[in-house]
Amino acid sequence: MSVLTQVLASDDRLLGRVLEWKAPRWVRLWMRAATRLGDGWVWLAAAPLLLAAGSPGVRALGAGVVSAVIANALLVCVKRRVRRMRPCERVFSPSWDISPLGWFPSDRFSFPSGHALNAFAIGSVLALSFPAAAVLILLVAASVAASRVVLGLHWLSDVVAGVVVGLVIGTLVWLALLC
Repeated sequence: MSVLTQVLASDDRLLGRVLEWKAPRWVRLWMRAATRLGDGWVWLAAAPLLLAAGSPGVRALGAGVVSAVIANALLVCVKRRVRRMRPCERVFSPSWDISPLGWFPSDRFSFPSGHALNAFAIGSVLALSFPAAAVLILLVAASVAASRVVLGLHWLSDVVAGVVVGLVIGTLVWLALLC
């Protein structure tokens, strides 16, 4: 059995478990909020705080923007090539009452998770720039990533790929521009 076959089978098993799980209301609210924060709102809200932090914040904001541009350029290319269907398009679940963004044609595809990719590309730049806030920043990024699976918008492998690539992009941008 190939690695890809194993990953897809694992995604299917997890999908079955997610469909069976009756998440408590607070978890559903947290996941909905996290996924919408990942639409870009959390990073827009962080911008004034970074600007108020002076030179280190302005530099981190600039590096975060560079990281996001690289992440999104890669995201569009990969999504157009892979064209993986989302779990919510394959199976109906009444607990999945949120739909994917439809702003761009590539948003209708699943692999990789753009929310996870951006959360970790930007989040890793900010966490490395402000170590005292790293746990909070990475908790927000992890919540965004987890929400995509819990809400049926992505397969686990989509999210894992987004997290790993986002961490690599953010770390490399931080090393190139801020270290």
